[in-house]
Amino acid sequence: MASFTLLSSFSSTQKNTLISSFSSSSSLYRTSLALKRTRRPNSVINCEINEPVNEKPTVPIINDVILPAFLQAKCLENAVNRDNTKLNPKLKLFSGTANPSLSEEIAWNMGNELGKITIKRFADGEIYIQLQESVRGCDVFLIQPTCPPANENLMELLVMIDACRRASAKNITAVIPYFGYARADRKASLSATQSRQSIAAKLVGNVITEAGADRVIACDLHSGQSMGYFDIPVDHVQCQPVITDYLASKKISSNDLVVVSPDVGGVARARAFAKKLDAPLAIVDKRRQEHNLAEVMNLIGDVKGKVAVMVDDMIDTAGTICKGAELLHEEGAREIYACCTHGVFSPPAIEMLSSGLFEEVITTNTIPVMDRHYFPQLTVLSVANLLGETIWRVHGDRSVSSIFQ
Repeated sequence: MASFTLLSSFSSTQKNTLISSFSSSSSLYRTSLALKRTRRPNSVINCEINEPVNEKPTVPIINDVILPAFLQAKCLENAVNRDNTKLNPKLKLFSGTANPSLSEEIAWNMGNELGKITIKRFADGEIYIQLQESVRGCDVFLIQPTCPPANENLMELLVMIDACRRASAKNITAVIPYFGYARADRKASLSATQSRQSIAAKLVGNVITEAGADRVIACDLHSGQSMGYFDIPVDHVQCQPVITDYLASKKISSNDLVVVSPDVGGVARARAFAKKLDAPLAIVDKRRQEHNLAEVMNLIGDVKGKVAVMVDDMIDTAGTICKGAELLHEEGAREIYACCTHGVFSPPAIEMLSSGLFEEVITTNTIPVMDRHYFPQLTVLSVANLLGETIWRVHGDRSVSSIFQ
């Protein structure tokens, strides 16, 4: 886990340098803070590291209070004006069971409270949902990623949407921090052995629409084309600013930095990342023999003596990114950071990521990181402010894309 220094120990010159590095990074923090929100006092990082449960470490989450206090006033300039003393009673937030901690943090950042809802499982596994408060004529936001177990969480989201629709909600927005079926967005090949495949991303988009959702908010979809699989508006939230701002706080010289795409398919994502950090780009050329098995072929670009930042939208079994890291070490990279928005961490990901290949593995809390997935190199950043700001803008009919400009 990265270490942090109290800001009071910086000289004025160092503060100016830090201000410059944050100003040149993304505009996330200029839009993500609530005007009337109450903060926990005397905290540089809004992160409580709890006592281990059953001798297992509790994974800490770093969120926006890492931002220096002397920069916070500037951050409020472009934030959506919201008077938390007169909260709009027509805005309702509800959480499923997939990631309740993220939902609670989103509500706290918005100065709101989660709506009351009952979610049960019958003995045969069927899902029962009942809203415990009226949503008639309300703008309802349902926060539920379709992370593992994907089918359970997806079905729960559908039943929540149906419950809100039958309760006469005016608008229903499905907030899906992690859209689990986004990888099934096309047929993999025209070969005879792989041609008869489903495009599950389109199927799931249809099901969510038919359940009664009016809009979807999703974070870092596997491919942009997935937005077209929905027949309703989709707000695609880019979590890249959360990670780039964190990396900028490390003050690594751009001359020592190189951004690496772990495969050819992620070049566009890595290029945008490299542009934000003012760093060159390298590409790992890889051929996949079968699902969840990757073979690294060669490296395009120079990483010798540099700090390599590998960027992907998700880490599942970690085969792709770890084989890429091995190649980067062979090519002379000084340090390697692994960055992703969605930490799925299916076995044997934890074993591979904690093997010493990476200086740090940086992910976000779009998927809850279980205690059993903790390892010393892991850093979890919060996207609660980003999603909260997006919800406010959708509710207020404001531009969402301007957050990332």
